[in-house]
Amino acid sequence: MKYIFSLSLLLFSLGILAQEEPEKRLEKANFRVQIFERPSTSEIILTDPDPEFRNKLPISALIKDSAAVNLQDLPIAAEIDSLWKLQLLNTSLYDTIQKSIHEQDYSDVVYKDLPTDTLKARLEKLNSRTPFNIEYNPILESVIKSYLKRNKRAMENLMALSEYYFPMFEKELDRFDIPLEIKYLAIVESALNPRARSRVGATGLWQFMFPTGKMLDLDVSSYVDERMDPERSTVAAAKYLASLYKSFGDWDMVLASYNSGPGNVSKAIRRSGGSTNYWHLRRYLPRETAGYVPAFLATLYIFEYADEHDFQPKKPDVAFFETDTIRVKKMLTFDHISTVTGIEKEMLQFLNPSYKLDIIPFVEEKNYSVRLPRSVSGAFVSNEDEIYEYVTEDLAEKKKNIPKYIETEDRIRYKVKSGDYLGKIAARYGVGISSIKRWNNLRSNNLRIGQYLTIYPRKPAVSQSSSSQNNADQRATKVYTVKKGDSLWSISRKFPGVTVQNLRAWNDVGSSSLKPGMKLKVSKG
Repeated sequence: MKYIFSLSLLLFSLGILAQEEPEKRLEKANFRVQIFERPSTSEIILTDPDPEFRNKLPISALIKDSAAVNLQDLPIAAEIDSLWKLQLLNTSLYDTIQKSIHEQDYSDVVYKDLPTDTLKARLEKLNSRTPFNIEYNPILESVIKSYLKRNKRAMENLMALSEYYFPMFEKELDRFDIPLEIKYLAIVESALNPRARSRVGATGLWQFMFPTGKMLDLDVSSYVDERMDPERSTVAAAKYLASLYKSFGDWDMVLASYNSGPGNVSKAIRRSGGSTNYWHLRRYLPRETAGYVPAFLATLYIFEYADEHDFQPKKPDVAFFETDTIRVKKMLTFDHISTVTGIEKEMLQFLNPSYKLDIIPFVEEKNYSVRLPRSVSGAFVSNEDEIYEYVTEDLAEKKKNIPKYIETEDRIRYKVKSGDYLGKIAARYGVGISSIKRWNNLRSNNLRIGQYLTIYPRKPAVSQSSSSQNNADQRATKVYTVKKGDSLWSISRKFPGVTVQNLRAWNDVGSSSLKPGMKLKVSKG
């Protein structure tokens, strides 16, 4: 192929190939010698090596036999902060935040490092510089002290993740004239996990339900869920928050309505006799919303006074504005991008969370793009033709079956067939059993043949021939018995190709509900 270079010399210079002890030869450093020239019996010793030579390497020089190329030792891979690998698909932070909202008991918490008088003074300062009504309340004090006492490690991890997301949040919030403090809402909603998915199907950093996402132009297809796209979902959230503020004219009411819906807040205002003070309305709001605003205010306090409480988060190497997007001209897979750039696949998943199958489709009327660190984006653009040719030939050679691109409709009407049950239907469309029951007002798990169900799918079912469908139905479902210390993340690592999202969809569970001895499906069926 026209883009094949002397890869063996490159691999030698990176120390990848194991060789017998070679002869040594002194050579003045230059780009040609460092990259392309290596006599078969000599080792080149460079007198003045160029420390930036790898950045000058054409990406096409890396393309030969992907099975033989190990790019993990390239500088960009070495610089990846281990924090990202830990948090990519780890839902523990999300589960921790959600559990604290749902199960907060609001009893007095003893935390000597934060006297009540100090807290009152700090809340008063915050109140003076934000549009939120941050007044002292014993309930808020209980939540703040509970977070400080029990969730310090989780908060440090969230602070590290915020270094990546918050600059982008602030840019979009400012564009729509929304208080910048609203950025803390994404912590309460998703623990800054763009792939977070609630038990009722709310998805992404800002936790949009399927119909709400479609209303805000966030598309869902067999490949893409734009609710998980950090930039697009943040723009959508900003638009939605701005519309709520036009209705209520009060940011505390906006927070409450974002969680429970404007209708529930309007009813609470009526039941309270017309009050718009959150603490007066709180008892008239759904239980989850009653814990939602205190969680937001507690998060705001802890982040604003992080230094006073000696939080020491790690500093990630990758910043959002040190990345760039490139519109794709043909279909690309994360495996191919990783091969030609040296970027670890896990990093690509972090930077591009909206691509559900690790595939970036090409659709004429869509603007699908790949986000890459700027250190390689220029080289990617300069070698696009070679990259796309490589991908096309590799797919043809390996005869990879790529799923068909299918747009997901707002909702579908599903007719129950013989052998169907709620768990099977839920797994097919990537939703929770509880969601199907709620959408259809089902009081039990019983279904009857011929019954119609309304479903808002997270993923469309791929059409199959009757024979292949029957074979799929006949495959035995693998079952895993939960052990002490297990999490959805640790279980998913034991089964290649299985993700945390798969386990959630197939079993309708979260990490917080796992118990030793519980049986989990770890395959479709």
